[in-house]
Amino acid sequence: MNDMNDMNATNGMDAPKPPAPPLPTAPPARRPRHARRRVLAVLAAAATLATVALLAAQTHGPAPGEAAGRGHPGHQSPAAGMSPAAGTSGADRTSGADRTAGIDRTAAGTAPAGAGGAAPALRYFEGRAFDTCDAPSLAVMRAWQASPYRGVGVYFGGRGRACPAQRQLTPSWVASVHALGWRLLPLFVGSQAPCVFAEAKRRYAIGSSPWSQGIREGGEAVRAARALGIDTASPLYLDMEAYRHTDTRCASTTLLFVRGWNREVRRLGYVPGFYSSAETGIRHIEAARRAGAADLPSVVWFARWRGAPALDTETVLQPLAWQPRARIHQYVGNVSESYGGRRLSIDRSAVDAPVARISASRAGARP
Repeated sequence: MNDMNDMNATNGMDAPKPPAPPLPTAPPARRPRHARRRVLAVLAAAATLATVALLAAQTHGPAPGEAAGRGHPGHQSPAAGMSPAAGTSGADRTSGADRTAGIDRTAAGTAPAGAGGAAPALRYFEGRAFDTCDAPSLAVMRAWQASPYRGVGVYFGGRGRACPAQRQLTPSWVASVHALGWRLLPLFVGSQAPCVFAEAKRRYAIGSSPWSQGIREGGEAVRAARALGIDTASPLYLDMEAYRHTDTRCASTTLLFVRGWNREVRRLGYVPGFYSSAETGIRHIEAARRAGAADLPSVVWFARWRGAPALDTETVLQPLAWQPRARIHQYVGNVSESYGGRRLSIDRSAVDAPVARISASRAGARP
């Protein structure tokens, strides 16, 4: 991501990561729109069957020695990595690479129910997004309406942020940017894997009680989101920088933290998402999904800087994993772009996933 103090990133934020595969000579041909709709229908049916089979076969709680924490024991994201929207959208799904304006859709009744009762609707966005370390000023966001982007990643919380001040990031900014037509992707940079590659992130290593620490930071994320006017049924994306997932002890600690964070975020009515390098954190979380682990994220945001979006063809994910409407691909990082005379250093992402819902009391703010 672009939450960084240096420019050494190769596949995410500020950590050295395994090299990306060579850039393809030409983008793969797209299926016709009607064919993609048929594929989505099959994916949705498969997701439903997978949910039934998985829930019938097993229920997992926290690992031995960890407290059960709050929330329903064994609470699991739909189909353990299938989209929370499975079966709700038959719309054409594209990478967003050729869109200059994003598409908003609302799916009723698909968000996790919070402590208050019925689940509100998720709001989906399909198109291009960017993220940058500090939330830009409102004037910059107005100027960037001339860009091909309609989504923006904002680092709204977490002790591991490289740009913690976020002077622009206020409830008024959130409401105003939303009123301009921007769709927000809230990123939380909390504690990091003990085996994180980035030296600057090692001071934020997960401690000796990863499950309870994950629950605690999940609650912190929700409180920070609420304070900005980000409503329930919004995704909160946990940013876990690239780490040595082949280190068994470190991987176990990291997964317990992530699961605890997911459980608490979900219990409080929000949608847990997970950002990481495709070759490390995403490979690890996909292995956990295949193993039937509980409390996995509902959405994945994977970094593989290959120059072109590949939402549907990421090699570390099985084709049905986090489908449909639950993937974001960060496909380019650390590039400088200018629109309306305003220049930013950004990462580029293709999105077909949930975005923030802004509280009705603040959504009417003037841009």
